[in-house]
Amino acid sequence: MAHSMQKDILMDFVLQNQVTNSYSLDRVTPENQSLRLNNKTASIGFIYRHIGETMNMFGLFFEIHSDVQNTTIGQTDMGKEYDLETSRSLLEKGYEMLKKLIEDTPDTGWLDQIETPFFGTVSKARLFSHILFHNSHHCGQISLTLKRGK
Repeated sequence: MAHSMQKDILMDFVLQNQVTNSYSLDRVTPENQSLRLNNKTASIGFIYRHIGETMNMFGLFFEIHSDVQNTTIGQTDMGKEYDLETSRSLLEKGYEMLKKLIEDTPDTGWLDQIETPFFGTVSKARLFSHILFHNSHHCGQISLTLKRGK
């Protein structure tokens, strides 16, 4: 499929999301993943896993099958320790899914409507942008917890 300016712009959005979020995610280690901002918030490791799981599970709305299991969406962090390499690979898999979605979606396809349980009916573009905003929102939480967590 030929590239369009729209595809190039969307790819840039994904790339910038990866770069911006890497400033938080690249600092997550086995030693700091159990930190929480306070005792009522989720740990860094839980949030990291949540980002990766959510990206992949959102693919289902775009009719992209995923074998990723939900262990964090709608769940409370009970202190389980998550393997960071698995979380990193889920995130990478999610970004690859978004890039493939961009490649496979015709320019007019971004206006197609998708039914969601949380936003109602929205355009494919709006749901796509939500994934990127969701990633950044949680990376902000991770960054704050890295700085101020206990």
